[in-house]
Amino acid sequence: MPTITLPRIAYPFPSSINQFVTAAHEQNRQWVQSFGFVTTPEALARFDRSRFAWLAARAFPNADFHELCIIANFNTWLFMLDDQCDEAQLGKKALSLEQVTDGFMDILKHNTPIDSILGRSFTDIWDRMQAIGDTAWQARFIRSMEEYFTSCHWEAGNRAAGVTPTVAEYVTMRPYTGALFADVEAIEIIEKVYLPAHILQHFIVQRLVLACNNIVCWANDIFSCAKEARQGDVHNLVLVLQHERNIPLQDAVNETLRMHNEEVKLFTALEKLLPSFGADLDKELERFLSVLRSWITANYDWSFLDTGRYQVREVEVLVGK
Repeated sequence: MPTITLPRIAYPFPSSINQFVTAAHEQNRQWVQSFGFVTTPEALARFDRSRFAWLAARAFPNADFHELCIIANFNTWLFMLDDQCDEAQLGKKALSLEQVTDGFMDILKHNTPIDSILGRSFTDIWDRMQAIGDTAWQARFIRSMEEYFTSCHWEAGNRAAGVTPTVAEYVTMRPYTGALFADVEAIEIIEKVYLPAHILQHFIVQRLVLACNNIVCWANDIFSCAKEARQGDVHNLVLVLQHERNIPLQDAVNETLRMHNEEVKLFTALEKLLPSFGADLDKELERFLSVLRSWITANYDWSFLDTGRYQVREVEVLVGK
């Protein structure tokens, strides 16, 4: 079995964490138990090691407690769904997955209840989101979730057909499979950052969001490539690079890191190119950008310092061929 060395990554952005992180973890712990995600002491211990609330607290360092709990629950829900898609038969049956996600879209669009653990818990999250987000925000969030579910269908179709996507296909789809666009939309309701549409849709702001997304997702691909290689899941930038270019796994890790670092450079360069929208809007935009920066460092810090989900504390990781 080959051995790979995971690179250490440094960002030119500060790391911070929400003051309510411990309380949010306790709420998140009670939340997963109340909906039946966790039903045994072993599962609860595994959940505690994952420390999902720490990711939310690092990504949204200035959120109030109520809002932090909403986004921690939401991201925990995404991880629970992702595990079912990646590791269970659900992720290998595109039609079955489409039926499940159609139900989630009915929750978002029509508040239609679904009598399942994922359905009831998603309804609970959406009820709380709707209470603090106006109809325009809700429409944007619904669109981002629809794009995420579509990307899940794409992955499931590849698994069912035994297809490894090309690097170009993967790079196009990866921003959607990570669901980070939904988290970016949530900045408005979680950190109370209100920007008009013409700023949110400005081409530099849009590219900054994509750069943040790429940085987070590609770093996560580096951290999780050993786990996903063992599971036989090809949806990882390291693994699609290895497959398409027929290169050693370490070379694929190094190329992923190079691409990741180029996005970091692009992010810092684009920040300097933003025009002024007026003093008040510039201040609000800076708050928005600060959450993007927080997301970048949050993903890394959580993966290395907090969670037991990935084997990233070790310098070397054994993976299957």
